[in-house]
Amino acid sequence: MDQLGWDSCDIIIVTGDAYVDHPSFGMAIIGRLLEAQGFRVGIIAQPSWQDTTDFMALGQPNLFFGVAAGNMDSMINRYTADRKARSDDAYTPGGKAGRRPDRCSLVYSQRCREAYPEVPIVLGGIEASLRRIAHYDYWQDKVRRSILVDAAADILLYGNAERAVVEVAHRLARGDAITDITDVRGTAFVRRDTPAGWLEMDSTRIDRPGQIDRIINPYVNTQELDSCELEKRNAMQIDPNAEQAVVVQWHPRHDRDRTVIRLPSFEKVRADAVLYAHANRVLHLETNPGNARALVQRHDEQDIWINPPPIPLSTDEMDYVFGLPYARVPHPAYGGERIPAYEMIRFSVNIMRGCFGGCTFCSITEHEGRIIQNRSQESILREIEDIRDKVPGFTGVISDLGGPTANMYRIACKSREIEAACRKPSCVYPGICENLNTDHSALTQLYRDARALPGVKKILIASGLRYDLAVKDPEYVRELVTHHVGGYLKIAPEHTEDATLSKMMKPGIGAYDEFRQLFERFSREAGKEQYLIPYFIAAHPGTRDEDMMNLALWLKRNGFRADQVQAFYPSPMATATAMYYSGRNPLKRISYKSESVTIVKEAHQRRLHKAFLRYHDPANWPMLRDALKAMGHADLIGNGEHQLIPRDQPDSKGEYRAPRRKNSQQAHNARRGKVLTQHTGLPPRETGAPRRPRKGR
Repeated sequence: MDQLGWDSCDIIIVTGDAYVDHPSFGMAIIGRLLEAQGFRVGIIAQPSWQDTTDFMALGQPNLFFGVAAGNMDSMINRYTADRKARSDDAYTPGGKAGRRPDRCSLVYSQRCREAYPEVPIVLGGIEASLRRIAHYDYWQDKVRRSILVDAAADILLYGNAERAVVEVAHRLARGDAITDITDVRGTAFVRRDTPAGWLEMDSTRIDRPGQIDRIINPYVNTQELDSCELEKRNAMQIDPNAEQAVVVQWHPRHDRDRTVIRLPSFEKVRADAVLYAHANRVLHLETNPGNARALVQRHDEQDIWINPPPIPLSTDEMDYVFGLPYARVPHPAYGGERIPAYEMIRFSVNIMRGCFGGCTFCSITEHEGRIIQNRSQESILREIEDIRDKVPGFTGVISDLGGPTANMYRIACKSREIEAACRKPSCVYPGICENLNTDHSALTQLYRDARALPGVKKILIASGLRYDLAVKDPEYVRELVTHHVGGYLKIAPEHTEDATLSKMMKPGIGAYDEFRQLFERFSREAGKEQYLIPYFIAAHPGTRDEDMMNLALWLKRNGFRADQVQAFYPSPMATATAMYYSGRNPLKRISYKSESVTIVKEAHQRRLHKAFLRYHDPANWPMLRDALKAMGHADLIGNGEHQLIPRDQPDSKGEYRAPRRKNSQQAHNARRGKVLTQHTGLPPRETGAPRRPRKGR
């Protein structure tokens, strides 16, 4: 600030990540964007939160504090799916754990308020984005209030929020009060009542969760009309032209831009898991910027008002954001100390945002949206050249050209009108939508032009591949397999059983087989030995023990041995998290009699599901033997190729010895110096000295 001649900052951003001036880090994007708008921006990265000292280091900001936990939810960053504290933090210098508090956004907001009580606080980042309404908190196993209430912040920006943060900054700069900024898309704030001129709809009339009663017109403002008027407006008419009597419900036209949907209150969703699932379902139905309406949810005596999602950035806007003058390295204050997250992405390029896959365990759609926001090819190629020319240690290998999904670049609905009206949660489930353009030619051409750049030796693709989409364009698969796989390609079928896959909104395993055939064929044609590495999730809602057993058998038949496995992690606002908490399926209409979902919550069962994924690990065999016997599948214990685990356990030397049994022939043989050694997949063989006859025989 002294070198720049600043006496103060206009905006100070507080973040839970180390500061890396790179467009893969959200705070770098927001900081550079606000700087380009003429604001003086300071960043306080990973402050000590025990007092206000670090929060006052840059003085009082003229406009606002921007608070974010970082690139990850702070609780997911700090704890494993088993609620155990992690030993490292990829977003901290040296990978050291413990540099940020639990519920980072709350703590930072409190310290900012203590430091400068009059300065507005603007919440942002993925932690705030996914906690904008009452949400289930896995770590406390309860429903918590909107983070906006708990943080006592003034406004919350959800999604990537470039447009919103620029507008809020300019309006505060021209003298508007933060409480008057209520019309910006992608924001949430507190208000007392629904303002005049707005039509309020009860969400339970859109998707009825409770007892069936007389239908109330969902387009009527129930706060303004008495019961007689409601009945009059809700009068049912009989269609005289119908062959059979058909009830026709009269729905007057309404202005979606002046309509708000009232979700069940925090107190109600906390007390009733079915209402929680219902609220989650309605929120997901209102995520398309083309038709989404505002949402409101009561918290005690005040409302949390959530404006519709932001309009996606155009290609020119995306190019502008990614073309800002990033240094592309960590801040020099870290003295060259390694930051693992930066090491992973420093030679990668983000080519798009958003995902229309709709996987229920993922929160990308709730944060970035399902409409793909693309950069131009020219912008992407310029960034590759910047990496080549400016980033220390570049060896000619670009580690990734991707985003949330590797192969959704420039893929969109064929019709803008259909896209704006669609309310489906996924464009690729239960099958590829007929209105989706699946042409990968723009991405294929990008790959060709990128690897033709001077100084670029190899372009790898590390982002997750949507293989059911890729098979619609075999030429893309050929290009990918021939030139952009570094020996292994990671993809995520997630499971093999249809019952579980339906709760994930993932395609059947047949789509994986179709992609595998293309992958192997094009690898052979290229003369390369390459392998697919499939990823799977254990303990996902809708998964029975038998489903995990069948998955383990599939893994064994196909020769896969997973080194690491992932158990389902209930992140805030995800559809699968609503399943986990409520035991209901929000993908269908919710009622007290609607479809229930098998939930894996008990610690032993979660360990069992993970053990099935690592069926080859001897440490898991005792648990799996007990489980298979209890399930009535003891026939899968043995040494045959069709069996899952051996009947014997290895000793400290790695030999497979039969357990001692009282009065058994095996115990007798063991005492006499004769042992049975079992190798997985091979018949038992005898070792040791010949048997000596017993006395008296």
